[in-house]
Amino acid sequence: MNEQEPAAPVLGGGGFLRVRLDLSYDGGPFSGWALQPGLRTVQGCLEEALELIVRRPVRVTVAGRTDAGVHARGQVAHVDLSEAEWSGLTRGRDFDPSATLVRRLRGALSRVLHDETGAIEVHDAGLAPDGFDARFSALWRRYSYRIADGAERWDPVLRRLTLWHKAALDERAMNAGAAALLGLQDFRAYCKPREGATTIRELQRFEFSRGSDGVIVVSVQADAFCHNMVRALVGSALRVGEGLERPEWLHERLLLGVRDAKSVLAAPHPLVLEEVAYPSDAELHARAELTRARRE
Repeated sequence: MNEQEPAAPVLGGGGFLRVRLDLSYDGGPFSGWALQPGLRTVQGCLEEALELIVRRPVRVTVAGRTDAGVHARGQVAHVDLSEAEWSGLTRGRDFDPSATLVRRLRGALSRVLHDETGAIEVHDAGLAPDGFDARFSALWRRYSYRIADGAERWDPVLRRLTLWHKAALDERAMNAGAAALLGLQDFRAYCKPREGATTIRELQRFEFSRGSDGVIVVSVQADAFCHNMVRALVGSALRVGEGLERPEWLHERLLLGVRDAKSVLAAPHPLVLEEVAYPSDAELHARAELTRARRE
């Protein structure tokens, strides 16, 4: 999440209109969100579908770039369209451009995805408030992660969304270790650093709860995440849950700030971006400016 975003467009006056997109996707068929030459990605397919509609290349900015195989239920993105492109979505008919864009995107995505139709769904689209930036205006992102520890909990119906873990896990030990990681800290030990980018994040929630079906659901929330951060946190917590490490070991690794042979990423397929939160409309611009300053 290092790339510099363009300045917010001017609404009206012949400038660009910022359009917010709310979408979800099955990450299984994709090599992650971000564009990669020669690979199918969520961003690439979405931008190709938009190009079919507006007849020019467009660039989509997302709230949180997901890794290969990671899913999203509550992803948010934005795209900048000209006033003519926005009004032209209805082709001169007395329709709502927002609803029309959702409908036309569904058709365009089916053409782009063909063998994986339905893997990406845009649920809502509309003009964003002034100052909105899908990435920089966000207050926090929340992920979930499902773990079935023990063959008696392995449900084949949900195997593509659940980690099948052979060893029994102690969720109380994992919660004890996770609690020490909360707050504004340097998570260099739990991510893959990118040149010139900060690894300081505010981890707001990191907890493990076992449902009535015996499956453990992990909830992880932060103002933003570094590359591989959620999978690294879960992967390390699994060692604590198995009893291979003490709960305090998670915080000790954070303080050391190093990656070693024990820095194992949890599998991507159970990870789901559940929700992205934003401030009130009046605070969107200020939040975006504050986030940009922190990232830089």
